[in-house]
Amino acid sequence: MLNRLEMLRIFCAAVDAGNFKDAAHRLGISPQAVTRAVQVLENLQGELLFHRNTRRTQVTQAGEALVIKARHSLQQIDELFEAGSPVSNNELVGRVRITAPVFLGRRQLMPVLTALARKHPGLELDLTLNDAISNVVDERIDIGVRIGFIPDNRFIVRQLGKVFLHVVGTPELIARVGIPQVPDDLQSLPVTAIQDRNNGKFWAWFFNAEKQWTPARPSFSTDDPESELDAVMAGLGFGQLPSLLINEHLKQGLLTPVLAEFTPEPWDLYIYRPQRGPVPARIRLVFDTLAQHFSQQNT
Repeated sequence: MLNRLEMLRIFCAAVDAGNFKDAAHRLGISPQAVTRAVQVLENLQGELLFHRNTRRTQVTQAGEALVIKARHSLQQIDELFEAGSPVSNNELVGRVRITAPVFLGRRQLMPVLTALARKHPGLELDLTLNDAISNVVDERIDIGVRIGFIPDNRFIVRQLGKVFLHVVGTPELIARVGIPQVPDDLQSLPVTAIQDRNNGKFWAWFFNAEKQWTPARPSFSTDDPESELDAVMAGLGFGQLPSLLINEHLKQGLLTPVLAEFTPEPWDLYIYRPQRGPVPARIRLVFDTLAQHFSQQNT
């Protein structure tokens, strides 16, 4: 019989995955075990935690309130057992290999990593920016930051938040060419595009109801998200950019969102590490610092 701590871990995994089958795959247990754990937890709480039918699983308001408390409690318990004895500076020595999407590099990761390196000179930080999923074994990756589902249930995974995709333009661009009312309007307006570094094709733009659109003749294209942002900020065209890259520009009014009613479902942002069991202090430090940073961002 599951103890209450195990039930909370299964419940949080079910919320993160969005359905019981994927949660079971991630945890290495059967979907029936996830269902039983949720049912027992619902009986203990006296509340329905998920709306369930044959097509989808949706967390309830009571479930959303519980998962916030559960994650906080589980994190405290994990830190209690992971921390062990106080860490000395001598233990914070050696290489830590990190992989992340390209657009998170300079603006999100580098400020955190440089601060860590200055505080702990013995750290050797190795950052690889790649939009493809890295082979953590072959490439000897210690920590990964990714958007979307992490399929390997052997990893230690922590969900950090959501990343939204916004179609944006400068106020000056909008004054010059107008506001698109539907995605099809983009075909006759200046837009930017990101090239896939593997094949040179343009990445598709995503909209609600699983609709996609690929720029045919962008006014500016690049394989670097930072450069695309610079082009959008210069008024060269509308672009679809992730919230982590543009939140500050939106707050300052430097960029204006358009086609808001067509915004797609947000993507999950995760940090993970492939190593279970004892973790070197240097890896735990970088992992926890990055997790705290991204959790505090308004994604």
